[in-house]
Amino acid sequence: MRRRTILMATASLVLAGASHLAAGETMTGLELHRAAVRNDAVRLRQLLADGARIEARDGTGATALLVATHANAVDAARALIEAGADVNARDEIHDSPYLYAGARGHLEILKMTLAHGADLESTNHYGGTALIPASERGHVETVRTLIAAGVDVDHVNNLNWTALLEAVILGDGGPRHQQIVALLIGAGANVNLADGDGVTPTQHARRAGFTQIEHSLIAAGGR
Repeated sequence: MRRRTILMATASLVLAGASHLAAGETMTGLELHRAAVRNDAVRLRQLLADGARIEARDGTGATALLVATHANAVDAARALIEAGADVNARDEIHDSPYLYAGARGHLEILKMTLAHGADLESTNHYGGTALIPASERGHVETVRTLIAAGVDVDHVNNLNWTALLEAVILGDGGPRHQQIVALLIGAGANVNLADGDGVTPTQHARRAGFTQIEHSLIAAGGR
């Protein structure tokens, strides 16, 4: 099933999650999350200087950095990362700031997480690396960045799909996904690594009528 993109609702959802602190957290932790979603770097620094726990969790298990990442709040994310926030801290559905930034194409935050210890082998609740949803959603520069960082281009998720398979199966066959397929091929992706039913990327492209992608895969040895 295609993952839902609900970008317009992100801020309200994050605030709703932040309104219920995890057991043992304080109102200071709540304020940290609220400042993060508002992209208020000044307030964040004040709260941290006053002793707020940088890894305080809300009711969804999200840290302030993950909350900032949800909202693509770049200034807040920078302040938190510079203060030592864990870019790999996961919430209850296994999202981390690094994984979420990659999946959603939040490129500036993604680059900050990569510069501060992002775990390239970490996986989301689908068992996929950040590269797989980035490829599906057509985030060309994110895919380029993750490939350059060294993410495994042939990682197989719990659906038995690679980044290449998701780009074909869940993509729209248009220019962005054509570029992503080319990037993955150029990075050495196995063009004949089939899904759980034995269907290759080339066969999926042919079935979908993605002629340009099919030609690119065949030129790279796809069957």
